[in-house]
Amino acid sequence: MTTRRDFVGTMAALAAAPHLTSAGRRAPRPEVPDLVLVNGQLLTQDAKTPTAQAIAIAGGRIAAVGSNADMRALARAGATRVVDLGNKVVIPGVIDAHNHPASSGLSHLREVDCDLRSVAAIQAALRERAARTPRGEWVLGFKYDDTKTAERRFLTRADLDAVSTDHPIMVTHRGGHTGYVNSMAFALAGVSEQTPDPQGGRFEREPGTGRLSGRSAESANDAFHRVIPSTYTRADRQAGVKEISRRLAKAGVTSVTDAGGSPDDLLAYQDAHEAGELGTRVYCHISAPFLDRMIAAGVRTGLGDEWVRVGAVKCICDGSISERTALLSEPYIGRPNDRGILVTDAEQLWAIFTKAQKAGWQIGTHANGDAAIAIVTTLYERLQREMPRKDPRFRYEHCTMLTPELIKRIKALGAIPTPFASYVYFHGEKMGEYGATRTERMFPMRWFLDAGIPATMGSDYPPGPFEPMMALTSMLTRTDIRGTVWGANQRITLAEALHVLTMNGAYASYEEQLKGSLTPGKLADLVVLGRDPRTTPPIEIVNIPIERTMVGGRWVYES
Repeated sequence: MTTRRDFVGTMAALAAAPHLTSAGRRAPRPEVPDLVLVNGQLLTQDAKTPTAQAIAIAGGRIAAVGSNADMRALARAGATRVVDLGNKVVIPGVIDAHNHPASSGLSHLREVDCDLRSVAAIQAALRERAARTPRGEWVLGFKYDDTKTAERRFLTRADLDAVSTDHPIMVTHRGGHTGYVNSMAFALAGVSEQTPDPQGGRFEREPGTGRLSGRSAESANDAFHRVIPSTYTRADRQAGVKEISRRLAKAGVTSVTDAGGSPDDLLAYQDAHEAGELGTRVYCHISAPFLDRMIAAGVRTGLGDEWVRVGAVKCICDGSISERTALLSEPYIGRPNDRGILVTDAEQLWAIFTKAQKAGWQIGTHANGDAAIAIVTTLYERLQREMPRKDPRFRYEHCTMLTPELIKRIKALGAIPTPFASYVYFHGEKMGEYGATRTERMFPMRWFLDAGIPATMGSDYPPGPFEPMMALTSMLTRTDIRGTVWGANQRITLAEALHVLTMNGAYASYEEQLKGSLTPGKLADLVVLGRDPRTTPPIEIVNIPIERTMVGGRWVYES
C-alpha cells in the first residue's frame, strides 16, 4: 500500500509533468491509487470541477477526480480496490466549526443524559443514577432543555431535592450556560440566600421570597464547578474522545473545531489518534484561562498536523441563545428589565486579545447578542489599528443577532462568524422570546453570504444537534420542527449551504488548501449520502441517511 510520504513525494516529483483530466483540468499525474470510487454523483465544491462520477485515492489523499472511465484506468490489479457507489451522492467531509467534542464525550460516558420529555422522566433517570452512587457523591446530568419538556419550565431546587437529599445534584442545560442544583449542592458550594451574584453571573431567585430557585447562570456556575471533584483520568479522556468521534463519524462530520478545549483535551485527542481511535480531525481552540501556559510553552495557533491542530484562543463575551441569556441591545419579549448577561467586559477581553495578538494566536470570541457582537467588533477593530496582523481571521463564535451595520464592520475586518446551523429547526420554540422582527436578524446566513463573509456551520453540540442534514434543512427552510417559519429572509440555497458546511469551515481553520473540497492533493475526506438532497424537498433533507463516512481514505463509518 502506498504511504502518505510516498504519495507526497511522488506528487512533488511529478508536479512538473502535468496532464489533462477528463474535465480539462490540468493536474499532476497521480500514482497508482489504493482505492477508486466509481458510479457516484460527486458534488466536489471545487469550482473548476464542480461535479464528477469517480474519485481515485492514494495514501489518504485525493489523487484524481473525473469520469468512471478515467478513474478505472488508473486502477491496477492487486493494488487498487474499486468500489461501486451505486449512483449515490458524495460530498466533501463536513466540517463542524464549533462543537465541544472532548467534554461532551466525557459527559456521555459519565453523566445522565437528560434529553427527556418531562420533569418526571428526568427525575426518574437521576434517581436511578443516585441509587447506584455512593452517598455524598455528586450526580451530574447534561442535555436538559426546559422547552423540550411537557411542563416547559425550568427545573427547580425542589424538583432535585425530591430526587435525593443524600447526593449533591447538578444538571446542566443543553445550552451549557445554566445549571440546576439541589439543596445539598448549594450547601457544599457555600451558596445561600445572602450570597451576592458574581460578576458575569446570576443565582436565580423565586419571585417574592428571594429564595434560591436552584437555577444558576453563567459565572455563577463556577461556585459548583469548584467543589465538584474531577475524577477523570487520562484514559477516561481518551475514551470520551473515542466515543464522540464515533458519533460524529456516523453523522458525516469529518472535521470539528473544539470551541473550548484545554491542554488535557489536546492530549486526549493525541492519545486517541495514536491509538487509532480518532476518526475525526480536530482544530482545538484553547480556552482563555490556559493561554499563558500555552504561550510559555511556545505553542500558538496552527501547531499540529492534519489530525490534531491547535486552534484559536477561546474567549467569552455574553450568554446563551437557547437559555435566553445572550446580551441584547433591547430586552427579551415579556422580560422588560432583562437584556441578558455580559460575562466578560471589554476591559477584560482587551487584556486577553492583546496578549493573544502579540503571540500570534487566532482569536475566537463567543458573542451571541447584538450588544455583545458590537463590543467584540470594536475590540477587533482596535487590535488591527494598534497592532495589526496579516490575515488574523478573527472569529465570532455564534454571532447570532446582527444588524446591517455590524455586517459591514465584520466584512471590513475579514472576520469569520460561526452561527448555529441547526438552531432554527431544533430550537424554534425559543424564538418567540426574541420577537418576529429580531428573528429576521438571527443566524443571518443570507446577509453573511450576500456580503461575501465566509460564515461557517457550528452545531455547538451539546447545545445543538451536530447532524449536518438537520443543518441543511434549517438553513434552507428557516422552519422549525413544528412547521413554524422564523426569519424566512435569511434562507439560503442548497449549493450555498453545502459550501458553508465544507469550504467555509476549512477556511476558518486556515486549512482551505488541505480540505473542504474533493480536489486532487487534498485529504480524502468525504461522505456518501443515502438520498440526493438536490431532489429531496428541503424540509425532508433532515431525514437523509448517512451511508458512509471516509476520513483520510479510510471508512470510519458504514451503515
